[in-house]
Amino acid sequence: MNSYKWYSPDEDATLRLGQVIGELAEPGDTIALIGQLGGGKTVLARGVAAGLGIEGRITSPTFTLIREYRGRLPLYHFDLYRLEDPREVEALGCEEYFYGRGITLVEWADRAISSLPEERLEIRFTYIDDGRCLEFRAIGSRYRQLLEEIVRIMDIAR
Repeated sequence: MNSYKWYSPDEDATLRLGQVIGELAEPGDTIALIGQLGGGKTVLARGVAAGLGIEGRITSPTFTLIREYRGRLPLYHFDLYRLEDPREVEALGCEEYFYGRGITLVEWADRAISSLPEERLEIRFTYIDDGRCLEFRAIGSRYRQLLEEIVRIMDIAR
């Protein structure tokens, strides 16, 4: 499965989806989040953190660009909102995060898409009525497998 659309009616559903992603995550996974302000990216990040067993407050690292959290696996949480040039991602030394022992979750990934690993799971958030439509795009065999597992678990939970 390369793509999938999922409707999130509220914040709780988005948190649960994130938790499932965190539970299924493996070292080296990269999750690229794309969408408008208030679209649900940080809510999903909080769910991923919960799925990794990370306790405490998870906030978007808008001013620091990267926050690291410790759980079952490390979570490297990027926020590229303030990025002006995609080359800044390379200057941050992001390769060690992308191919490290943890999970890399990138908010505003579209600001530096060419600097991300070729293989990744992209999730695009758009407003629809009272909820959000999340469009998944799996690039690479690991992410096709991950997307299939996410869909299987979320369909069972409905």
